[in-house]
This record gives sequence, structure tokens and C-alpha cells, in this order.
Amino acid sequence: MSKDTIVIREIRSQDNAQVEQVIRACFHEFKIPLTGTAYEDEENPRMYESYQNDDDIYFVIDDDGDILGGAGVKPLKGFNENFCELQKMYFSPKVRGKGLGRKMFEKCLKAAKDLGYKKCYLESAPQLKAAIHIYESYGFKHLDGALGTTGHYSCGVWMIKDL
Repeated sequence: MSKDTIVIREIRSQDNAQVEQVIRACFHEFKIPLTGTAYEDEENPRMYESYQNDDDIYFVIDDDGDILGGAGVKPLKGFNENFCELQKMYFSPKVRGKGLGRKMFEKCLKAAKDLGYKKCYLESAPQLKAAIHIYESYGFKHLDGALGTTGHYSCGVWMIKDL
């Protein structure tokens, strides 16, 4: 893996299987519950198709055809139209600790602003301590409970930020 070959770009249909693998692997690696989380989301096998609306976007980390992570933003389901949700931000161990998570996170926040959202919401699992630290460092504040109707009742960490 070389810095020269890594790009963050919008998802393509041929990325679906690799994105799904990265997402699912993180749940097993960090021992995150499989029920009541994004692990069960119907869109996992078809991420490209799930992010083709005017109000959402999904990015991947591409290392010369090897998809090593992704993240996106969508309207927060069942809530105010000015709120988006940061979704499906998962990375392969190959790219962790190299600053790519922050780059991806910044790209998603900029995209959310560009799409006209006023607030960004996210759900996470307490096991993902490094991710939660990044969220806090960007001004995300903890909430006492979930917003919207994501169906992710096992997450345990809910955060929000003004954009």
C-alpha cells in the first residue's frame, strides 16, 4: 500500500462487495452486537444503489482497486429534514492510524454542508473509542438517546454537531 495509490472517491457499483466486507469485518473485530446495528441494514450489499439520491453521498478509500473503507451522509430517517446522519464509517485495519479516517470524516462533513444540512447526527458503539475521540475533537456533542428511526437500538453512543 502506497500513499500514491490511495484515493478517497465516490462509491461505484463495482465497490459493493468490498464495502460490505469491510463493514461486516469491523463488527466481528470489535465485538459490536450484530442485531440492532448497521450490521443488519438491508443496504449493506448494495451501498452504491443506496446512495444515488440528491441528498446523500458515500465515499470509499480506494487503494488501486482495493476498497479499504468508506463513509457517507444521508438524511436522518424519521427526523427533521435539516439533519443528516453520518453513516457506515468503517475502515480496514490496513488504513487505520494513517490519518485517512480524519480525511474521510472531513470530506463527509463538507459534503453534508454542501448538501444543505444544518446538523449532523451519528450513532456509534462504545467499543469504537478512537472514532468517538475523533468525533469529539470535531465538536460532536453526546446525546442521552437516539434521534430518528434508524433501528440501531444497540449502538449506545449518539452524537450531534452543528454544521
